[in-house]
Amino acid sequence: MIERTHRTPDADRTYDIVGVGIGPFNLGLACLAEPLGLDTLFLDRADDFRWHHGMMLEGSTIQVPFLADLVTMADPTSRFSFVNWLKQTGRLYPFYIRESFYPLRAEYDAYCRWASEQLANLRWGHEVVAVEHDPADDTYLVRTMRTDDGAEETFRARHVVLGVGTQPVVPPALRTLDGPVVHSADYLPQRETLRATASVTVVGSGQSAAEIYLDLLNGLREGGYRLDWITRSPRFFPMEYTKLTLEMTSPEYTDHFHALPLGLRQHLGREQRGLYKGISGDLVDEIYDTLYRLSAAGPVPTTLLTDTSVEGAAWDGERFRLRLHHAQLDREYERETNALVLATGYSARTPAFLDPVRDRIALDSLGRLDVARDYSIDAGRGRVFVQNGEEHTHGLTAPDLGFGAWRNSTILAAVTGREVYPVERRIAFQEFGLPHDALLPAEAAR
Repeated sequence: MIERTHRTPDADRTYDIVGVGIGPFNLGLACLAEPLGLDTLFLDRADDFRWHHGMMLEGSTIQVPFLADLVTMADPTSRFSFVNWLKQTGRLYPFYIRESFYPLRAEYDAYCRWASEQLANLRWGHEVVAVEHDPADDTYLVRTMRTDDGAEETFRARHVVLGVGTQPVVPPALRTLDGPVVHSADYLPQRETLRATASVTVVGSGQSAAEIYLDLLNGLREGGYRLDWITRSPRFFPMEYTKLTLEMTSPEYTDHFHALPLGLRQHLGREQRGLYKGISGDLVDEIYDTLYRLSAAGPVPTTLLTDTSVEGAAWDGERFRLRLHHAQLDREYERETNALVLATGYSARTPAFLDPVRDRIALDSLGRLDVARDYSIDAGRGRVFVQNGEEHTHGLTAPDLGFGAWRNSTILAAVTGREVYPVERRIAFQEFGLPHDALLPAEAAR
């Protein structure tokens, strides 16, 4: 058994910020905080930076322009910009000649790794096990366990920023299944195993489901398997990417959404999924073109099932028997498959390490973090913040890489008491609520 020791480095040191989790958003915060003279520390249980490696399909791109990097939308002059990474790695001119705003997913991952390697305030291999409040000096104790030797360390902070990301979602009907079930987060390491089976079924409606389906479709003739795609959506929705719709990823719309009643936010959250959880139009067309190309050699062993949900499944040791429901027809039926890929998305959670400070954390009536407009979650104290855990309170800007720098500018303004990086208040041409000069009926009658 490993003997654990309690090591508290710099016992008298109090960090201005301790960040928990080092994904793109907290990494961006680390970059933006670096030149400010703040004493910061960022912790992650991983050994180094990794971003969606299970979906690092060859040629896939991120779905936002390169300006949506770690820092540019807050500080275009930052040395941590994507453009500077291109310059430092000799790729600026090739990227320019390529004439695409959208970096390869592998490029974005490499860029983030490059930025992380330049920062001295990152600690890898530290799993946060508890956050506690010290009333003596109104600071937080972030307790960690090192993943290499199990040793415990404690870090004291004036502010804590949670960037633990989201967790893969598995539908209730499929959570207890045995057999070859793979979430899209782990797709690439399991791809060859999936292709070696007799049949594969992809479940999901968004970009990840479409990318995996196309990837398996391209190996169909060589692999000799059958391929199905099941989506609850009535059709294969393309992501809406028109400019006035993109204005919804704005401070004004976030203000508007945050002020709405919880029930209405819930309704809009479901209604707006197609705005950022749809499929890129080019990918939809590429899938069709691939199906057309393959069909020239004969029938393609694939079926695309829309408006269909998986209500249940059973594994008999060789294959799954899926119980499906067609919404429009309100009919149930069954199909069999040898392997399942669940491209069923991700969701935020309230980390268990917050349990010691639950009395200081604001929760809504559904038990979720009640995130204030400034991204704090500690009932107005402004000491504990969250990144990408506020989709239910702030709307579709929560997971948007392009809005991360704006959110970090807001958090840094709260931490420092001054607007270090300009925080834009109005960028949209449209109004999302009543216009400022609206006349109410009683006023119009005067």
